[in-house]
This record gives sequence, structure tokens and C-alpha cells, in this order.
Amino acid sequence: MTEFKSLFEVRLATYDDIPHIMTITHEAFEKYKELAGLDHIQALDETYEDVKRDIDTKIVLIALSDEVPVGSVRVEIFDDKTAYLSRFGVKSTSQNNGIGKSIMNLVDKIMIEKGVRSISLHTGSKIASLIRFYYGRGFYIESTDDSRGYIRALLRKDYI
Repeated sequence: MTEFKSLFEVRLATYDDIPHIMTITHEAFEKYKELAGLDHIQALDETYEDVKRDIDTKIVLIALSDEVPVGSVRVEIFDDKTAYLSRFGVKSTSQNNGIGKSIMNLVDKIMIEKGVRSISLHTGSKIASLIRFYYGRGFYIESTDDSRGYIRALLRKDYI
């Protein structure tokens, strides 16, 4: 009988993953910038030290497909048992095959284990594919604002 193994895994990131996380984030946010019609976005200015600090202070997950890094996300948990998700991205060559869902499933599992009441994130309200993805994961739009020069939706998912 042939031995089968999972096509991808999601795990906590390490310092060795930082260059891969930076590449994934840069690609994802170049596309986000294009879809949102922006000239610049803060995520593209991120340094190695910024990612290292996030690994030290947040939950940083990386997804690998056949041992190649293809997705990442960061989650900060606050004292009031709420959390904020940021820098979520999957390489364009690996989208629409379940990697994003797997990352979000692990985020959900960790949030529930840590007793988090709700998790929030911001995304471009006009980027229908992202809004659909997050709605499919149980998020809803709590509010919108244009403080960054475009309409961003604050999405939230409640666990309790």
C-alpha cells in the first residue's frame, strides 16, 4: 500500500521562517495594495526585526505545502480575551486549495484553547474575495472607516 502524507501543514513560526514570512507577506500585500487601489501600504515596509518581534510577542503561524512555505498569519491576544489578526497571506500560487482555511482553522483552535472571546481584523471592504473568504470563516463586518485613505472593514468573529 502506498504511504500518503498531508500535502500541507500549519505550525508555529520560528526565526528560521522569517525570510519566508517576509516574502509571503510582501507578495500578499502587493496584491492587496493593487486590489484596494492604493499607492502604498504599511505591511510592505516591514523589516526582519518587525517579524522577529511579532514571533516573540504574538502567535505567528506558517503554512507549508510539500515543506515549502506558502502562507502565514499573526495573532495578538489582549488581556481582555480579545484578539487581533494581521498580516494574513497565502502565496498566489497556493490560493484556493484549502491552505487559507487550514490556517484559519488552527487560529480558531488556538483562540478557543486560550479562552479568547472574539477575534477582529481589518480588510479592504471593496475586495470581494477577501470579504467572502472571511464571511465563510464566520466573521462579520462590525464597522468601516477610511482612516488609511480607503474604506477598510473591521471584521469580527465571536467564539463565546
